[in-house]
Amino acid sequence: MILTVDIGNSNIVLGGIDGDTICFEARLRTDATKTSDEYCIDLKMILEVYDISKSDVEGAIIASVVPQVLNSMKTAIRKLTGKIALVVGPGLKTGLNIQVENPAQTGADLVVGCAAALREHKAPMIIVDMGTATTMTVVDRSGAMIGGCIMPGVKISMDALTERTALLPGLQLDQPKKAIGRNTIDCMRSGIMMGAACMIDGMIDRMEAELGYETTVVATGGIAKFVLPMCRKEIIYDKDLLIKGLAALYRENKRP
Repeated sequence: MILTVDIGNSNIVLGGIDGDTICFEARLRTDATKTSDEYCIDLKMILEVYDISKSDVEGAIIASVVPQVLNSMKTAIRKLTGKIALVVGPGLKTGLNIQVENPAQTGADLVVGCAAALREHKAPMIIVDMGTATTMTVVDRSGAMIGGCIMPGVKISMDALTERTALLPGLQLDQPKKAIGRNTIDCMRSGIMMGAACMIDGMIDRMEAELGYETTVVATGGIAKFVLPMCRKEIIYDKDLLIKGLAALYRENKRP
């Protein structure tokens, strides 16, 4: 089994994949103050919950956008399994042609998302990842990653609205019934949730207009399942996109 680790700004998504079978998926809160020993304990407990022995772990691979956590997690994996985890970054073969101004600054999660989507879908594509931030990454007809956009995520928008407005209450990520809310809660829910859907639809239109052709749109991320039903564009949802992409990159870089 390959252990995949996607370290995001808010959550760490752990996955175990054996061949084409996803054995488990779990989440930890990203905490830059945790030591490698603490993350080691977290990993050990998660494997036990899913009845997986540490000896079952053939290898591991990490994609991280939080440098402070990367080394702690890498050390934790080595302590627990004895394996040296691969890290998505310079030196790792991805098969992806990155044509942005500074490829070294490209987020590891964006690289993995594009590499994974290209293995299952035909370019051109737009890959949408809805987490702490909402990112949209464009792959052109030739299969090259040419850029994209980064927007505030749904939860950031929700937290900013409720924390900075004394009279507005908190709310859950429920789908609004109508665009025109009849009370404060419904107005907020419409603005945040339906607004996010319209933003994605609108950005797809503008990106395709700049490209001059239509694209396949693939979405992932924990928030996507709440927002995509309100989008008018045809969007393929793949919640396991990064887990599958990380596992594929591990296999390709471990080939003799």
